[in-house]
Amino acid sequence: MSIDRRHFLKVGGAAALFTLVPRKVLGGPGYVAPSDQLTKGIIGVGGIGRSSYHFTSDEACRLVAVCDVDSDHLQKAVEMGKQKFKTTLQTYHNYRDLIHDPNVDIVHIATPPHWHGIMAVEAAEAGKDIWCEKPMTRTIGEGKRVVEAVKRNGRIFRLNTWFRFTDTFYGLGTQVEYLKKLIESGMLGWPLTVRVSGANGFAWKFFWVGKENLQPETVPANLDYDMWLGPAQYKPYNSHRVHQTFRGYWDYDGGGLADMGQHYLDPVQYFLGKDNTSPVKVEVDAPQQHPDACGIWRSITYTYADGCKIILEGEGFESSGKVPYLEGPNGKVYRGFECEIGGKPVPEIMNLLMELPDPEPQNTDFLKCVRNRERFALDEVRGHHSATVVNMAVCALRLNRTLNFDPERQVFVNDDAANRLLEQPMRRPWKI
Repeated sequence: MSIDRRHFLKVGGAAALFTLVPRKVLGGPGYVAPSDQLTKGIIGVGGIGRSSYHFTSDEACRLVAVCDVDSDHLQKAVEMGKQKFKTTLQTYHNYRDLIHDPNVDIVHIATPPHWHGIMAVEAAEAGKDIWCEKPMTRTIGEGKRVVEAVKRNGRIFRLNTWFRFTDTFYGLGTQVEYLKKLIESGMLGWPLTVRVSGANGFAWKFFWVGKENLQPETVPANLDYDMWLGPAQYKPYNSHRVHQTFRGYWDYDGGGLADMGQHYLDPVQYFLGKDNTSPVKVEVDAPQQHPDACGIWRSITYTYADGCKIILEGEGFESSGKVPYLEGPNGKVYRGFECEIGGKPVPEIMNLLMELPDPEPQNTDFLKCVRNRERFALDEVRGHHSATVVNMAVCALRLNRTLNFDPERQVFVNDDAANRLLEQPMRRPWKI
C-alpha cells in the first residue's frame, strides 16, 4: 500500500512531536505549515500551462515540477520558474515520471486533448488529484474511463472551465447565476431553447481548422514527435499538426467546437439542470468533413428527452442580428440580460429574482476541496456529461448526419459507425 507525501508528513510528523505548537506562533496570520502546503506539477508547458493563471507558486500550493516533450518549452518553463519563484523546477520528458514523483500532490494536465484521458486515469491510479484543461476528453469512452478511475481511487478532480460559477459568461454579459434563478422561477416556462451564436457574442474560432494534404516535414530537434503523438495514429510530421494549430485535426482535438464547446455548453448543462444526463439527439448542418482535418459547420442542434433544445450557430450566423439566447413559451432573454417576459421591465424581473433563493452553493476552491476531500463544483462526473455534449456533435459532424443517443448507456442508438467513434483505437502500446 502506497503512502502519499502529505499523509506521511502529517502522520509521521505528529508521531515525532511531543507538543503541538500553535500555528500563529510558527508563522503568524495566513501561515501554512509545510505539511499542509500542497504541491503541483504541470504536464504541458507550451501554452496554457505556462500562462499567468496556471504557472503559479505560493504558500497554498507550490509548483515543483514541469513536463513537456518539447525541450524548448521545458527550458522556457525553467527560466520562468527561476524568475518568478527564485527556484529551479524539476523537469521531466516523460509524463509518467512527473505523475509518480512523490513530491507532487496535484497533476495539472495542460496537453492537447488526445492525452487527457490517459494522463487523468494514470494520475488517479497513482493517487494524485487532478486539474484538467478542457475539453475533458477527446471521446465519450475516454470520459467514462476517467470517471471510473477517479471514483475507484478516491481522487479530487477539477475541469478547468469556470463559467458555471464565476465571471461574466463570455460575450453574453450575464452571470450564469441569474440565468439559473430565472429558469428555476418558472417565468420562462418549459421546455427551453438555448441559442449559442455569434450574434450573442460567442466566437467558435473557426480559424481552428485543419489543412488537407499536408506535406511531410523534418521533425525539429527540440521535439519528440513520437511521444507528442502518443496514442494518436501515426501521421508524418508537419508543423501545422502540433503546438498552437493541433486543434484543427480530429486525431488530437475537434476544431473550435471541441476547444470552445465546453466553455459554452457546461454552463448550459448546469442552468438547465442537466448535470447528470445528455441530449438524446444531435443534428448537424455542415459540409462533409475531411477524415483528418476539422472543417467548419453551419449549425448543430441538440434535443433533450424533455424537449429542451440547444442550438449552436456557426459559420454564416456571425451577423444575424438580435436573437434570443434563452427562450421559453413565456418569454425570451437576450444578450446583456435584456428580457421580454410578460411585459415586465428588466428591473422588475431582477427584483423578483432577488427575492428568490440563490442556487445551491458550489465548492469552487479547488485547493480547499483537495485538503478536505470534497467534490469540486465541476468534477469529473459533471465534466464528463458536458464533454459528452461536445463529443456527440463531433461524432455527428464526422459522419455528417443526425445521431440518436442513449444517455443512460452512453451509446448511440442502433448506429455501429457512430459507436465506433466512442472508443477510437489507440496506437500501440498506448491504452487506458
